[in-house]
Amino acid sequence: MTKPASIPGGLNRFRIDLAYDGTDYAGWAIQPGLRTIEGEVLKALRVVFGDLPEGLRVGGRTDAGVHALGQVFHLDLDSTQTKRVSHRLVGKLNAVLDEDIRISSFEPALEGFHARYSAIKRSYRYRILDSNEQDPLSARYHLWHYSRLDEESMQEASHQLLGLHDFASFCRTRAGATTIREMKKIEVSREGNLVQIDLEADAFCHTQVRSIVGALIKVGSGKMSKKRLGEILEAKKRLNEFKVVGPEGLTLMQIHYPEQSLLAAQAEKTRNLRILD
Repeated sequence: MTKPASIPGGLNRFRIDLAYDGTDYAGWAIQPGLRTIEGEVLKALRVVFGDLPEGLRVGGRTDAGVHALGQVFHLDLDSTQTKRVSHRLVGKLNAVLDEDIRISSFEPALEGFHARYSAIKRSYRYRILDSNEQDPLSARYHLWHYSRLDEESMQEASHQLLGLHDFASFCRTRAGATTIREMKKIEVSREGNLVQIDLEADAFCHTQVRSIVGALIKVGSGKMSKKRLGEILEAKKRLNEFKVVGPEGLTLMQIHYPEQSLLAAQAEKTRNLRILD
């Protein structure tokens, strides 16, 4: 096994990659009395490693019902626990977990790696089926929309959201948290009755993706002008002119990290709040 990154306290850091169907979970984060992805993963980890602290450092904290194909978290283990890491560990953990959560890798973290703070961007995908002929097998992974959307208008309108902005109009604000984000990509595409929206940003605040999708659907339905979308962004406050769509169509596709030499610097940079001039 490659030597894992060491951190203060004599601990060793490991990177874990996983995927999940979020339909039957109350999101990533542990919540009292609710079934969550983090809670189930911690149960499985404790079967192998024994006592572990509450809370895992995750790259993208997904909401209730949201799926992931490229989720990442890190885990810090003491020397005794580190000896239990082997090439069979992924299989052992997946045998304990329900089948809607799958761990794909459990590897030593690179020096400077932090699952959340070292990330340079996150990629999400939202899937919409805009047809009256709906397949019930698609209900867990697509939003159903019963009229044809104009994906070209949605794409044109989305250009206004690219770049560094205060996205307070599209976020559920939290005390002490910034709503300033850099949107790097929004791509709206169609294949038959499937409309797919791919978004990439340095990070996303609470409900931001689902709010943006809701606004773009209103544009694609002809109920909101492209100009109005830009005005809503500039307002920097919730105006309740569009729906925050459901979580079923949303998947965290990938969390992107820089090369090893930049991991620690990126983590330090991310810890600083974003400020617009």
